[in-house]
Amino acid sequence: MTVGEQDRLEGPSSPTPEAVELFGDALPRAQRFAELLAGPGTEQGVIGPRELPRLWNRHLVNSAWVGTVIPQDASVVDVGSGAGLPGIPLALARPDLRITLLEPMARRVAWLEEVVATLGLDVTVVRGRAEERETRRAVGESDVATARAVAPLGRLAAWSLPLVRPGGTLAALKGASAPDEVRRDAVELRAAGGGDVEVVTTGAGDALTHIVVVHRTERRTAAGSGPGGGRRGRGRKDRSS
Repeated sequence: MTVGEQDRLEGPSSPTPEAVELFGDALPRAQRFAELLAGPGTEQGVIGPRELPRLWNRHLVNSAWVGTVIPQDASVVDVGSGAGLPGIPLALARPDLRITLLEPMARRVAWLEEVVATLGLDVTVVRGRAEERETRRAVGESDVATARAVAPLGRLAAWSLPLVRPGGTLAALKGASAPDEVRRDAVELRAAGGGDVEVVTTGAGDALTHIVVVHRTERRTAAGSGPGGGRRGRGRKDRSS
């Protein structure tokens, strides 16, 4: 028996106390989403079988934490939604949000549509690439763009900030090197229309989460013109400008 086969037999890990807190009454649907990821999700390749033992903290809870930096009743576009992370856990944890899942790959769009229907979510799924003008026209401007494991921060900002209204934000889930990435990509962030940037750290252990919040200015610089409230988090903030 291979490691992957063993992981599939074990199935997803159990909900953690953080999951119970974040998802509240939506916990049963979050559990159903975990089952979908562990079953058809691994079969379709939207998530690796080795991720199943840490599915809750590393993926579902990590994704839901992004809601702590998003204002109440905001419109959100989840860029490169893929398996539905962070968009679907966010929709479960924050039903007040109006969420669009943006994904370029047809098979993943089909997966997202199936999951949204199965879970009964009021979420829109759009096929398209954030950097394409047709997609920008179709999606319009949202209050917040979210993303997880999509691209380096500077490139992600160039793709995502045009989908955000002036004064809105990009909330990108990043690893422990998030402050270094902010410093490294400072010029690209400015060129893409980014203003103040803060790194919000929340959670603990396997659920430790770093969220880079990039505030969009009124207009982008010429160099960045091409493609390329609610609850606040209980966390530490490193602010750059």
